[in-house]
Amino acid sequence: MKRKIFFSLFIVIILFSLSCNESLLDLTPKTSISAPNFYKTKTHFDQAIVGAYSGLRQIAISGVNMDEMRSDNTFYTYYSGDRGTYNREEISILFLDDPDVESRWAYPRYTVVYANIAKLNTILRRIELSEITEDEKSEIKAEALFLRAFYYFDLVQHWGAVPLVLEEVVSEEGAFLPNSTIENIYIQIISDIKGAIQNGLPIAESFPQTGSATLGAAKMLLAYVYMTKPIKEYALAEKELLDITQMNYELLDEYDDVFDPKNKNNKESIFEVQYKEGTGGQQSDFAWRMIPKCNNTDFLMGVKASNTGSNSGGWNVPTQEMIDSYEEGDTRLNASIAVIEGISDGEVITAETVKDVDGYTPTAGKGYFYFVRKYWHPPYTQGWNTGDNFPIYRYSGALLLLSECLVEQGKSNEALPFINQVRKRAGLGLLSNVTMEDVANEMRHELAFENHRWTDLIRTGQAIETMTKFGEEMKKLHQWIPSNAFGIEEYKQIYPFYHRELEINKNLVQNPGY
Repeated sequence: MKRKIFFSLFIVIILFSLSCNESLLDLTPKTSISAPNFYKTKTHFDQAIVGAYSGLRQIAISGVNMDEMRSDNTFYTYYSGDRGTYNREEISILFLDDPDVESRWAYPRYTVVYANIAKLNTILRRIELSEITEDEKSEIKAEALFLRAFYYFDLVQHWGAVPLVLEEVVSEEGAFLPNSTIENIYIQIISDIKGAIQNGLPIAESFPQTGSATLGAAKMLLAYVYMTKPIKEYALAEKELLDITQMNYELLDEYDDVFDPKNKNNKESIFEVQYKEGTGGQQSDFAWRMIPKCNNTDFLMGVKASNTGSNSGGWNVPTQEMIDSYEEGDTRLNASIAVIEGISDGEVITAETVKDVDGYTPTAGKGYFYFVRKYWHPPYTQGWNTGDNFPIYRYSGALLLLSECLVEQGKSNEALPFINQVRKRAGLGLLSNVTMEDVANEMRHELAFENHRWTDLIRTGQAIETMTKFGEEMKKLHQWIPSNAFGIEEYKQIYPFYHRELEINKNLVQNPGY
């Protein structure tokens, strides 16, 4: 019975499409069109594609917990007021993943990503049955294949051997597939990216961009795939990344300008999640989650709204080790992190001032909290409602990934110009030789708080060693951390399938170790 109910809901989800403006920056539905009358015109397919970008938002906010806070960049402020809810938030951060305990972020990410894959499968099937022009079909297919590849790459990195659903679901049997293999998933991802490129994803030629997928985004994704899959292909990744350097991307002059909402989709942006402040339900809210729990949010945000309850402020807090790890003179430090000072009980603060973190000395008798500054751009006009986009791929990241790719092939001298471009913008001295440690360190600081650190550690084989050491230090600092936390083993580099998914899909096998 559960399977039948779920299947009915699943069919409803994949047949439902948002009706909205073509711009990704204005996604508010204007009308509602029934499924039998949909997938007829180019406008319909444009609207359906825009709807399929929505999963990126869940990946961004879930990634703060599952990727950034699962790394050594950030931690969180303990909150005694609601331990029940917090336990659901903390399990991923403390490596206490349990298939029987529903994570606040992991299961929603899994289901939302699959819901968006279902939308894309429907688009790819229905477009072949439509009467729109071949050029229009190619345009839609290019975006759909890119997004499907992006979503499956997210799934395989976080859950490993997931089911590979590639057709529109029209039967119960098609909805409940067994685990695929890692090899086949990567084969499909590469095939989809190449298909997106062949169908003509455009080169970004003017800025700001629209927010849609481009050739640069596809090549960046393909390079990551080549460098992440079990059998790595660095030479192929190098070619894709070198192509990106010949496109129209450039580093902005100032690091903090990259994240200013006035500069969305700028010439350094290769791909970012689109948000819009306002009443249409398109807003972001991660700035509210990243400030500490605060009694006077109007001082920090320009508008009064509570962030002291469960699931609210105090998340993604930069660690002292992270702050200390920046090189002297690195301009990214103050652009990325700030400190709030005021009256505090250790969990909640009444803010009095915001200071630069570089060289900060605590004031006697005052409490303080670090917070991620790069997404903080007050004043806001509504609580929990901001317009900041979230970066996925940036040109600086492409330069550093290319540096890593070249060093891995023994071409360290060739990597120097690319890593030094990034260092120069950060106000740092140029390197005369480059190692993998140099590249990893640069990536950590350039892409800090952009949800890359955890998967970077896995890709470079440093996850277990780095996070074991980090866990030991956290336990020394925080006596409330359970003794079994940070038991980091090989199998914990991917997440478990939540038990509800196993109950629904009897063909799905749990990941080893769980």
